[in-house]
Amino acid sequence: MNTIIFLIILSVLILVHEAGHFFMARRQGIRVEKFALGFGPKLLGFTFKETDFRLCTIPFGGYVKMAGDSRKECSGKSDEYFSKTPGQRALVVFFGPLFNYFLAFFFLWIVYCLGYPQMSSMIGKVMDNMPAQKAGLAAGDKILSINGKEVRYWSEVLSQIKEKGALATVNVVVVRDGEKKEFSFIPEQKEEKDLYGQKRTVSVIGIIPEGDLVYEKYNPLIAFGKSAATVIELTWSTLRAILSLIVGNLALKEAVTGPIGIFNITKEAARFGINALLHVTSMFSLALAIFNVLPIPVLDGGHLLFLGIERMRRRPLSEKVEQRITDVGFSFIVILAVFILANDLIRFGYWDKMSDWFMRWNIK
Repeated sequence: MNTIIFLIILSVLILVHEAGHFFMARRQGIRVEKFALGFGPKLLGFTFKETDFRLCTIPFGGYVKMAGDSRKECSGKSDEYFSKTPGQRALVVFFGPLFNYFLAFFFLWIVYCLGYPQMSSMIGKVMDNMPAQKAGLAAGDKILSINGKEVRYWSEVLSQIKEKGALATVNVVVVRDGEKKEFSFIPEQKEEKDLYGQKRTVSVIGIIPEGDLVYEKYNPLIAFGKSAATVIELTWSTLRAILSLIVGNLALKEAVTGPIGIFNITKEAARFGINALLHVTSMFSLALAIFNVLPIPVLDGGHLLFLGIERMRRRPLSEKVEQRITDVGFSFIVILAVFILANDLIRFGYWDKMSDWFMRWNIK
């Protein structure tokens, strides 16, 4: 079942991406010959308005084949891709990632309407010899407020505690067995890395969440604004993370994941229902959109780079130069994919399982 859910999510992301290319190609008067979900032999399909829509055997990918989408094939007809201006072609390329962006926003909007999954403020475990234990906090306590500010979710608990400076007293009100209790203590200071690999000092008290989920619901209008704000915030965070990768503050092995990681994240989300699945799908769609517009040849961003150069030079790069740059970009993507695959195998324990299986098989 988890595999089916994973393939459905992957197919939705690919279908929406290719639909973006297809939509804008048709808007620009470009004839689309094929719209394929997957690669390899055709499983089933139909033809509609000169386009062969098909589902193929290999589900990891998809493509839109446009008339005259290579210079050798282009005969100069008005409905061919290379007969259009660089600006028109750029729109066709850009609308693939843009549709993924729209999907991320739409799914987040649904999630905020149905109920955004958040961990409750219930304490699941209190760590030994830490300020919380010394003050008397216990597993099962539900935190109601910190320094007079009401908290409902674990994210609010963390933000209220972590930002406290050294020697700052924290006053916590909890409910235990239906009775309110108040505790005061001074957090410990700990150095940790943030999402961008930069070291910072934060306050900790030694508590771990119980893990139960509560759902933060909004009416459709407020949910619309919340989803827009979340998409903007996540976009900025992702761009900052990419910059941290480039300058070396963030390790690549800690920051990226591939199909194996996506499968494991999807499997965990499926345990918490459709809301959580829609939420992680929106995150994947946003990441796919941003990754695709990076100026790396082979990706959509690489095509946009070539089109930008063509617009400035008033003529395209020679096919030979463009092909060499594309080959470099393709090699980079292949190396990155192999690294991510190996990293995921190790991170999620599959490498050890494969090694154990190989040892047992070799002994036999």
